[in-house]
Amino acid sequence: MKDALIADEVRVAIDSDTDIVAVRQSGRDLAAHYGLPSTDLVGVATAISELARNILRYAARGVIILRLVDDYDKRGVEVLAADAGPGIRDVALAMEDGFSTSGSLGLGLPGVRRLMDEFEIRSEFGKGTTVTARKWIGLGWRPLELDDWFARFKRAWAKGAWRSRA
Repeated sequence: MKDALIADEVRVAIDSDTDIVAVRQSGRDLAAHYGLPSTDLVGVATAISELARNILRYAARGVIILRLVDDYDKRGVEVLAADAGPGIRDVALAMEDGFSTSGSLGLGLPGVRRLMDEFEIRSEFGKGTTVTARKWIGLGWRPLELDDWFARFKRAWAKGAWRSRA
């Protein structure tokens, strides 16, 4: 994942269930402040919840850092979840739907990857895990400058704006 400029940052220590609620709301508020559409707000909040829940389940404590990021042509929200827990022995296996060491449905990390636009995981067995995920505003949409120009021209033509008013 390439670096982006960081505009703002919120750090939330995760060591209880109430922290999951707090960090989820902080992430939702930050994303809303930056202009993410409501459907993306739900996705970001869900991803944060999954990452915070994993910290509690597997490492007991950690931190989630929420950032507003700007990458010149796009901007968005970055979620960084870090812990000093046991780490993940096989990251590739952990990223498969249905894999779980805790008896859950095994949708956490793969779900986070699907909900966010960028996803990176680093884990060292016995030392901890760091997940970085980003959701970009309007990724996949490009300005329709030429189409917009044609639409405006068509409206102006229909109104007779092309006629001289001499």
